[in-house]
Amino acid sequence: MKFTLFFCIFLCPCITICLADSDNLQDTCPTATTGKQTVFINGFPCKNPNSIVASDFKSSKLSHPGDTGNFFRSSLTLDMAADFPGLNTLGLSIARTDLDVDGLTMPHSHPRASEIFFVSTGVVFAGFFDTQSKLFSKTLKPGEVFVVPQGLLHFFINTGDEAAAVFSVLNSQNPGVVKIADAAFEPFGLLLPVSRSF
Repeated sequence: MKFTLFFCIFLCPCITICLADSDNLQDTCPTATTGKQTVFINGFPCKNPNSIVASDFKSSKLSHPGDTGNFFRSSLTLDMAADFPGLNTLGLSIARTDLDVDGLTMPHSHPRASEIFFVSTGVVFAGFFDTQSKLFSKTLKPGEVFVVPQGLLHFFINTGDEAAAVFSVLNSQNPGVVKIADAAFEPFGLLLPVSRSF
């Protein structure tokens, strides 16, 4: 009984802390992108502090709509520390999802991040499932936000009569993605070619 109490009080918080992205040890640490990576660490090596410039902290990658001319009528553009140097060690990624009329994102999850998304244009039906298979969903209009807890299966559907754009922030510099169709069928060679375009 005493051991169980000790475990719950002291070790559980330690495990939770270890699973989170680590905190910064310096003010800035833009990703050093030059040369071949020879040391493998949890994150990316930092640039020399003397070579850090303001442009390391700016990205225009999400400023243009993605190509929605595919089966799902959607496009995802993800900006992570590998492409946006200023994100390195901050525990953040940002994404843009464009949805044509009736466009959707297939159910997926991010094993290392929670996601909060902001509807910029259009009307989007968004939802996620908890571990008891309970659905939490809402129809969102421009200016509204929705949050998806870490690791839970979620989706977006454009239910409006115009194209929609959703901007997401994830609390990991490498959130990962598990697509339900890929996870369920790819190991058996049953994945449809069309789902690879998502």
